[in-house]
Amino acid sequence: MSAPSRQGPTQAHNFLQSLNPAQLQAVQHDPNIPLQILAGPGSGKTKVLTSRIAHLIIHHLLPPSSICAVTFTKKTANEMRERLTKLIGKERTSQVRMGTFHALCALYLRKHALHVGIKGNFTICDTEEGKKIISSLLKERKDYMVSNDIEIQPGNLQSKISKFKARGLSAEDVLTMTPAVHPNEHNTVLVLDRLIAELYSGYQGKLKKNNSLDFDDLLVVGLKLFSGHRKAVSWCRHILVDEFQDTNFTQYELMRAIGVARRVTIVGDPDQSIYGWRAAEVANLEKMQRHFPGTEQIFLEQNYRSTGSILKLSLAIVSQDKNRIPKTLLSSHPSGITPVLRQCNNESHEASFIAMEIKRVMAHMGGALRWGDFAVLLRFNALSRAIESALQKEGIPHRILGGHRFFERLEIKDILAYLQLVDNSSFGPAFTRAVNVPSRGIGEKTLGELFTGADAMVITPLELVERICDAKVPDIKPAVKRKLSPFVAAIRCLREETNKGVLPSALIRKLLKLIDYQEHLHKTQPEWETRWENVQELITFASDVQGSMLTDVHLPPGEEAEYTPLRLFLQASMLSSEGDEQNEEGNLNKVSISTCHAAKGLEWPVVIIPAAEEGTFPFHRSEDIAEERRLLYVACTRAKGLLYLLNVAERKIAGNLMERSLSYFVSHVIKEDETVLTLDDLCTFPKGERTTLCQVLERPEPPEEEVRMRVEGFYESARNRRPFGHEFDAEAASITRAMQQHSFGPARHEIEAKFIPVSQIDVKPDIKPTVHPLRPFSSGVSVGPDVKPRIKQDPDIMSAAFLHRPKPLSNSNVEIKPYIVSISDVKTSGSRLDATRPLAVASSSRDVKSSQARTSKRSSRSYSLSHKAKLDPDILDLSLSSPPPPLKAKQPIKPKPMIIDLTEPAPKRVNPRTTIKREVATPSVVKIEGAEAGTAVEREPSMIILDPPTSIRHKGPSKVTVEPGRLPVAPAPKESSPGTPQTPSLNPGVKRRLGMGRIVGGYANKKFKLPT
Repeated sequence: MSAPSRQGPTQAHNFLQSLNPAQLQAVQHDPNIPLQILAGPGSGKTKVLTSRIAHLIIHHLLPPSSICAVTFTKKTANEMRERLTKLIGKERTSQVRMGTFHALCALYLRKHALHVGIKGNFTICDTEEGKKIISSLLKERKDYMVSNDIEIQPGNLQSKISKFKARGLSAEDVLTMTPAVHPNEHNTVLVLDRLIAELYSGYQGKLKKNNSLDFDDLLVVGLKLFSGHRKAVSWCRHILVDEFQDTNFTQYELMRAIGVARRVTIVGDPDQSIYGWRAAEVANLEKMQRHFPGTEQIFLEQNYRSTGSILKLSLAIVSQDKNRIPKTLLSSHPSGITPVLRQCNNESHEASFIAMEIKRVMAHMGGALRWGDFAVLLRFNALSRAIESALQKEGIPHRILGGHRFFERLEIKDILAYLQLVDNSSFGPAFTRAVNVPSRGIGEKTLGELFTGADAMVITPLELVERICDAKVPDIKPAVKRKLSPFVAAIRCLREETNKGVLPSALIRKLLKLIDYQEHLHKTQPEWETRWENVQELITFASDVQGSMLTDVHLPPGEEAEYTPLRLFLQASMLSSEGDEQNEEGNLNKVSISTCHAAKGLEWPVVIIPAAEEGTFPFHRSEDIAEERRLLYVACTRAKGLLYLLNVAERKIAGNLMERSLSYFVSHVIKEDETVLTLDDLCTFPKGERTTLCQVLERPEPPEEEVRMRVEGFYESARNRRPFGHEFDAEAASITRAMQQHSFGPARHEIEAKFIPVSQIDVKPDIKPTVHPLRPFSSGVSVGPDVKPRIKQDPDIMSAAFLHRPKPLSNSNVEIKPYIVSISDVKTSGSRLDATRPLAVASSSRDVKSSQARTSKRSSRSYSLSHKAKLDPDILDLSLSSPPPPLKAKQPIKPKPMIIDLTEPAPKRVNPRTTIKREVATPSVVKIEGAEAGTAVEREPSMIILDPPTSIRHKGPSKVTVEPGRLPVAPAPKESSPGTPQTPSLNPGVKRRLGMGRIVGGYANKKFKLPT
């Protein structure tokens, strides 16, 4: 002990000097007095825990093996172990008993199995195998359930049983609580309660028969061990528990049983209690003060993760709960960029916005952010479908946290089934799986006979098939023996290798050769190469476990004898969450999609929370509104620098399109303080905000030239293709405004566009009408500074084609573009996107009708009332136009002079912070005079003249007047002259089929005769 004490003051000074006053007080707190550290998100609780352990060892001279540190996840345990190694060295760190409650109980149960009536080689039954056992029990009771009109889903019953165990109720307890039901009983509630109790008892009987424990049993039986056999925990002189607010009854009692010396330190945050649905009890914080008198509390309120504006919003949300423990959070960073509240039309629009906003933010940050810096946090997994599709469409790499767990994959479970049988021949689920891998023609009927025969002989199914292959069972068909022989040979070979001490990685390689598993995958799985790579990854995992076999929870020398390498490997496999992200390096640079629950304890620079709506936050099936509010709080506090809350006007729920309203949690915050959120406006990342964000993330600021190149590349890409899944999208307008005012663009200026009736445009006869690749149904022309086609449907919606940076108007080089009637007045101010909406119009009636169908249901961007934005009734409709006339021979055409006069003041700016309601802008008065009125601007001889009109309707008068609030409409056509080309007439007895096109040269139409 003398050596540590001599080095103690120096080492203590090195890590204590980096703590803030509250953290230092928690670390140096008297170990003999129970302590509650109430730590908010991002307050450095992991740092405090590891520093306190180091302080107990260095200053108070506690042996490392006498300290127990219990974490909520294996990831946190690994992080603490790495930090502690830097403070006290690898040797002493390896002696600290550190891990999850499940890992701690599993290891000590193997050592002291006989004290609790189990075998040391028990198998941990995972969720999937447990559900199969329950399914078999329900199948046995099917007739009884049908006669009593009862239906039970295996997953629901499994959850019910899990809650029983979390509350400390055994199967015997539940049977005692539910009286026996009379055969003629018609009370469905009583029948159901008794049935659940009997199924619970049957489930536990099956587990015992298979010599297995499920995850909840590890805690229940572990509590029985630690409570009834004090020797099992006599080594503990101080216990530290992380995420204490999420502990259930059984876990709390485990803490009491291990911390019998009253030397207890817990870390928790009641504002982050989000597992009530899993029987977690936030009241355990109060219970501890009763069971451990004199408990003291220390608050950690300095946040080192999020910007001030993110914390302001988060606290405003959680503070709506008047029953919470009053506490605050102080950010160590500047206020930063205000969180954005964005309303979308529907879930597809929402998903498209997420994909494009990720790309836009990455471009404006000039390489300072990567894909892995973004997270999309969902209330439930079903919301991910449209988002995954949008990310995939945009080529954005992404991963699903908690989605496809490594050890739940088919190929991994196949290999583990063989190894589980080698270690525990009683485990029936492993036998059922392995006996037919590769396929040996053992059907359900044969399997049933094997299990029935084994029960009759009071042996395991594996023992029975071994006897069959040894010809010790009479009356067995030779075909059955022939099928089972390769399986038995493989098991016996692996068993011999295990007895020799062969490590798990070598056992797996041996097994792959014995059953030719690669060929089996090739024959049965279309994506067999990927599955084979996963098998290789399992070998890597086995090698890693071999190198640190007892690091989950340290056992002193002499206690490891009960643990074979195979047994510990199987235990590590079952207790690993998501395979501990086996290929973590490959996942670092992918956008994360996660539920809010799974995101607990994680953080990202940019967080996007879709579906911030009633019915989602709070969830419509949740009974605890306060916990739902805390869940949204947890999701918001995962963000470091940027936070988005999204909601939609309508969303499909169970196949039905339903209107949605903003979550009360959010709308209430807006009413209380309008400054906590920015409504719709997106940040354009001027240099100041970009610098601040880089400082928050502790990353170097990218060079200006790099940012310029990436931003221009993003907008160039946006110009060349439709980035969204809908023809009319508000995001096109947003990106346009961002493009017009990002820090590298030209000076801000007004843009004028002048409408010219098509009838006044002289067209070169050799130029054929063309179709714009994005908007083939547009009509009309525009004169302006490189104005591109776009469609106007409502003030917030326009096509993605309007993605071209405007240039100052030049009278000396006017260019006439076809296919658009456009009026726009763009003004920008500040660092946020301006709410001014460019105006544009032109489409055929077909597209107008389809857009009306879309926009008629779309609510405006108003969070105080529902307002429907309607189409202007005077949108130019050319659907009845005749087909284009045949082109004449090329001949010189003399340009006609014309007058173009356009005045359009800037639309009124609406401040969303002053009023949440949005106003719909309307176009100003536009007067256009034809050529006969004089000449104000003459076209240069070098001007470009494109595309003739597609309809003779445009051959009307050249004077058009547009009143306020109305859009230009072409005049009614005159009677055609004898020289005007006519539309090809149809035979009265011929009718065109709908959708078959016009009858023109080069386009054959199907015809049918009308009945005579």
